[in-house]
Amino acid sequence: MLLTQVKILYEDKEIFVVVKPPGMPSQQERSPAMDMVSYLKNLLVARDKVKNPYIAVVHRLDKPVGGVMVYGKTPTAAGDLSRQIAQKTAEKNYMAVVHGLMEAQEGTMEDLLIRDKKTNTSQVVSKKIKPVPGDAKKAVLSYQVIKTAQKDSESYSLVKVRLETGRHHQIRVQMSHAGHPLAGDRRYGMAGDGFFQIGLFSSALSFDHPADGRRVTFTAEPDAQPFLMFL
Repeated sequence: MLLTQVKILYEDKEIFVVVKPPGMPSQQERSPAMDMVSYLKNLLVARDKVKNPYIAVVHRLDKPVGGVMVYGKTPTAAGDLSRQIAQKTAEKNYMAVVHGLMEAQEGTMEDLLIRDKKTNTSQVVSKKIKPVPGDAKKAVLSYQVIKTAQKDSESYSLVKVRLETGRHHQIRVQMSHAGHPLAGDRRYGMAGDGFFQIGLFSSALSFDHPADGRRVTFTAEPDAQPFLMFL
């Protein structure tokens, strides 16, 4: 029996589209906790009596982040989806809750990010550094402020974010660098801000279906804090 309930937005012979719960890993890791790949494989075994089911990861969400994800159910579908992710023809949109009021209601952030694999963190590198470190990568996102709110005399903004690139911890790092760390982000944010869940959610995912090429879009809404302050 599956103890964790995952919302399945769509399923056919080629793909699974799901809403990953916050705190669940996107794929198997060194932990006894249930991950999305294992969950979907267990579902196919229990429900459809499939032996050795195939489930492929084509993109990832950080463990604390919930939201829409697609998984391939065949090698062909997985290869096609992975290509779309790599070529940026798949579109990812997020909702984020950030500290403070942003100066501009919409805009673009472009930074150079460098990843430290030892600490599993990323940081912005100044473009003034010459030469630029060889492992620094350009990170670009666009944003639009949707709502603002006050909680315990502090201001927060609900922001729609579209990723133009897909870098490690990109939204979390760029927003923090801009002076607007995500609510509940213990790694790049403000420790002890009172939120136990990160203010980041994958709200929409668009891609070409690997079977027939039709453009499909799947959406979901966050239903927990810190997003609830904007309802």
